[in-house]
Amino acid sequence: MARALILIDFQKGFDAPQWGARNNPEAEANAARLLGAWRAARAPVIHIRHASRETGSPLSKERAGFAFMDALAPMEDEVVFEKSVNSAFIGTGLEAHLRAKGHDRLVIAGLTTPHCVSTSTRMAGNLGFDVVLAHDACAAFAGNMQMDWSDRPMQSDPELSHQIAIAHLHGEFAQAISCATLLRGLA
Repeated sequence: MARALILIDFQKGFDAPQWGARNNPEAEANAARLLGAWRAARAPVIHIRHASRETGSPLSKERAGFAFMDALAPMEDEVVFEKSVNSAFIGTGLEAHLRAKGHDRLVIAGLTTPHCVSTSTRMAGNLGFDVVLAHDACAAFAGNMQMDWSDRPMQSDPELSHQIAIAHLHGEFAQAISCATLLRGLA
């Protein structure tokens, strides 16, 4: 298995009701299946965790939501990078780590699709990495969509947000592939 698996922000804080409705309730289970396959193959796994600087954020270090979700928590030998912005590459050692280990092919999954997943995937593609986005191991929320930029009333639809984010990434920054297809390719 030549691709490194990067899991972005699978943290307990995303269970907080303030995020609002979400799409893809299977995202975490799909990501856990990928994680299990990577571990079984002894392939590289990298975890990214968001350390929010926003007061009251469920993802701040002072809150219980900062912790990784149980099914996606890192093992002792797996690498963890902490970030405080949307990109997993800014302010972290992720790029240097990937280059030092010779990991130029990546699979990305995580939360949330239009924010940290999209930003990290775009940067990975721009940095020259060959990226596969496990689109069904990602999810979007209604509550973190900024709907106040226009004077027109807007509806927040997490499925539409997810689909648009994937469409913007697919073909230019990454290849969007389902977890089932990825796992079949490993067999």
